[in-house]
Amino acid sequence: MGATATGKTELALEIAKNFDVEIISVDSALVYRDMDIGTAKPSASVRRQVPHHLIDILDPAAAYSAWDFVQQSRSLAAEISARGHIPLLTGGSMLYFQAFEHGLNRLPAADAALRLRLDREARQLGWPQMHQKLAAIDAESARRIEPTDAQRIQRALEVFEISGEPLSRLQQQAAAGYGGGIGKIILAVNDRAALHQRIEARFLQMLEQGLVDEVARLQQRAELNLSLPSMRCVGYRQVWQYLAGELSRRQMVAKSIAATRQLAKRQITWLRKQPQKGSFDCLNYRKDAIFREIETAFTRALPERF
Repeated sequence: MGATATGKTELALEIAKNFDVEIISVDSALVYRDMDIGTAKPSASVRRQVPHHLIDILDPAAAYSAWDFVQQSRSLAAEISARGHIPLLTGGSMLYFQAFEHGLNRLPAADAALRLRLDREARQLGWPQMHQKLAAIDAESARRIEPTDAQRIQRALEVFEISGEPLSRLQQQAAAGYGGGIGKIILAVNDRAALHQRIEARFLQMLEQGLVDEVARLQQRAELNLSLPSMRCVGYRQVWQYLAGELSRRQMVAKSIAATRQLAKRQITWLRKQPQKGSFDCLNYRKDAIFREIETAFTRALPERF
């Protein structure tokens, strides 16, 4: 587990060299096909080295929810364990980690027409005003959601309009947690400035690799628009706006980097609430210490391995 740009993929591959693992991606963007550069998707050659799951499973026009992830990831974890391997969940979608471990209630499915209406309303009022609207009907969710977090504000409003119940109340209902044992490796951020530098360097590298062309190809598809979760991914929204003439290139770069930093901030805040056993500085850790942590977690479960 770790914030964006902390080196999760690289560490997962190192772990795979030393343990019989199969990687389950915990990333709400990697599920989409044709979105490779802006998601920092592991290359095909990397994915041939070790089995990866929940990557390239959906078209960008499709919806994917935390509920979908829970059902698929738990099923995969059982299959991988049955093969005698360790399921290695790797990524930065913290809601997905939470849902996998503690369960998630079945919330109303997305409503495309309703989301388009909410998007139109947000373009007129702005997302901070939509956040105030949310606070009036679901104060608890509003406290947890940043006024600039368009996707989560929209989802909370959508759930209320469909169900008539606040999202926070539905989430408090009993939900089954994961029945197996879980060992956590957290890539922590002790130097925020250094992470910011990595975020900026990585985004500039994405541009060099052809991110603008990647988004241009997606933009040619009539069924794709900025109301879809896939196109709201960090970087994709800003490049889309640049191609539409709404942002200059300089503004696009600055807004993309700023949005990625905001994402990292939210991820770091969530991770700091986790038990810190198994936490390692993302810029200064020893692989052998992480390997010992894994051995400790799984010696009892897989004694023949050690």
